[in-house]
Amino acid sequence: MIKRLLLILGVALFLSSCGKDVSYRIEGKLSNLEDETLYAVFENDNYKVVDTITCEKPGQFSLKRNEGDFNTVTIFFDNKKSWTTAYLMKGEKVTITGDALYPALLQVKGGRVNDQLNSFRKSVTPLLKEQADLIKILTSKSSQTNTTEDTDIPSRLTNVNHTLSERAMEYIQEHPDEEASAVLLQYYFMNPDDTRKMDELLAVLSPKLKDFYLIRKMQDYSMKAQRTSLGAEAPGFNVKNVYGHTVSLDSFPQRYLLLAFTAPWCDMCQTEDLFLDKVAMKYPKEKVDMLLISLDDDPQEVRKLLAKDSINWNLVTDSAGQATMLVDLYNVNALPRCFLIDEEGKIIMKTDNGVEIEQTLEKLVEK
Repeated sequence: MIKRLLLILGVALFLSSCGKDVSYRIEGKLSNLEDETLYAVFENDNYKVVDTITCEKPGQFSLKRNEGDFNTVTIFFDNKKSWTTAYLMKGEKVTITGDALYPALLQVKGGRVNDQLNSFRKSVTPLLKEQADLIKILTSKSSQTNTTEDTDIPSRLTNVNHTLSERAMEYIQEHPDEEASAVLLQYYFMNPDDTRKMDELLAVLSPKLKDFYLIRKMQDYSMKAQRTSLGAEAPGFNVKNVYGHTVSLDSFPQRYLLLAFTAPWCDMCQTEDLFLDKVAMKYPKEKVDMLLISLDDDPQEVRKLLAKDSINWNLVTDSAGQATMLVDLYNVNALPRCFLIDEEGKIIMKTDNGVEIEQTLEKLVEK
């Protein structure tokens, strides 16, 4: 009898452990999938893990991960140009189905958050399809004509995006206790230049969601954004430029300072595209000074390039993680990004537009 009980207990423990072997299981079936190689990026608050997936049959794939503690998995396809994100719960299988030509309309099922988001997607399906079609027309290289209908496409897309944001806001207000509301809030209302709408909607959400990781993420994001909002005092720093000289905000007293965040691989980050060369040649440093922050980890190569330039650029690279630190300090989410700081150390402009930089300085310095 004892042996029989031990045998039953052993089988039960074995079955239980087998059930726990697979923490995350993702299965998919996508039509119109041209590239059979996909990439899965598992993420939590602290790190990412990337897996490569090869379809077993045309458009069909499956993936299992036994280790880790993840919040999301993002599946990239179509040569990494398209993607969809699933929200994970340990032990819950996720299925992804639909037309690969319309990533925003893919059905992601399995787990409470994904099912809630499916409900929202169904309610705005015509808008999501129209949005995708308009984006394809705008980005299509084959469209060479310039008809009245073509010129109307950007305004139509703007209207669709606005309507989608309104529908997302309605959903959030009607479902304040759902995690999906936090997902929609992040997707539609995280604006690095103005967090007022995001903050307003965060206040609408139920206190039950206070420990949901996206809520914490957006609260931290809001604090960072407010730190570099217009009118705020510019965050202080102490770094070394490519020549080994210490640079801080105090290095630029009683003058306008232009902080320009760039990278060598960013096409729009070149100094001539941002009109930084014109600014440097037009204004004396006693009136307008500049500090370039480049995500470049080879200061020696940078010094060689600077030696060939007629302008004496003051530049910080990322050789010691300094540029990355400044990117985080100034909440830079995209490159290029420029901040204009006035004589009192306050941020008076944030832009990625060289024309705006030139025109603003003309008004301020030449008034």
